[in-house]
Amino acid sequence: MPRPVLPLREVTVLAPAKLNLSLDVTGRMPNGYHALDMVMQTVGLYERLVLRRSAGLHLRLPGSRVFAGENNTAWKAAVSFLRYTGLLAGADITVYKEVPVRAGMAGGSADAAGVLAGLNELYGARLSMSELCALGAQLGADVPFALLGGTCRVSGVGDVLKPLPPCPACWFCIVMPAGGGVSTPEAFARYDTLGSSLHPDCAAQEAAIRAGDLAGLCAAAGNALEECSGASETPALKARLRQLGAAASLMTGSGAAVYGVFETEAAARAAAETLSREKPEAQVFCAPPVRGGARVAGRR
Repeated sequence: MPRPVLPLREVTVLAPAKLNLSLDVTGRMPNGYHALDMVMQTVGLYERLVLRRSAGLHLRLPGSRVFAGENNTAWKAAVSFLRYTGLLAGADITVYKEVPVRAGMAGGSADAAGVLAGLNELYGARLSMSELCALGAQLGADVPFALLGGTCRVSGVGDVLKPLPPCPACWFCIVMPAGGGVSTPEAFARYDTLGSSLHPDCAAQEAAIRAGDLAGLCAAAGNALEECSGASETPALKARLRQLGAAASLMTGSGAAVYGVFETEAAARAAAETLSREKPEAQVFCAPPVRGGARVAGRR
């Protein structure tokens, strides 16, 4: 007789951060939101989530200042998933945060994606990626990308995804200034008032990615929100990254994190070591581009 398959008791999920290789604001949608054109990339810096079966719903974020209440995106993702599936169950969710908060790196969206992917596996719900992304879109504009991951051309409010071939081989040196994060709504409000002289060529960047052309990718990089983010350290950090050998440097999302693109891991790590000495109060990371979004990495 075959042994019965026991249900999972616990899953561990790794949910990667994202960087904007380009970000342009192209207008306003009928619903009032800004229309965007972007190229987005997941990178090897991960939120780690542990989800256990439970009758109730519990969320913990040890070591983080992020509030673990009902307004947290991870909590909202769990509620959305359980309502959609009709499961009479809950979950004990622990999020070990590594992605800086209010950095423009979609840490909160990664948490939501991690919960959706984790609960789908934990309870064997077998929702498709399309279903998960539809749930994710109700939680935040970056959640569908956090689920799909890899390299994507992204439009609409961030909900229209076109998967691209993998990003050309490179490494990123990422710096989160100590001065604090940026409010995305405030950045867009300033954009409405100030506008921007920066409008990257996202189509050219997509073509460079399809050609495996890192130099072309870097030449087309840019972020239309940089001038109105309110992050005062952005220009100096961008300039310093270029001095340290970055082929391109820009802010990601609405800030405040800034990154440089380097051809090799060694070059990125050398820049990170220098910046860590120069700015000991900042958070400095090295990460490569990665394929895929939130994924189950362990089962028990």
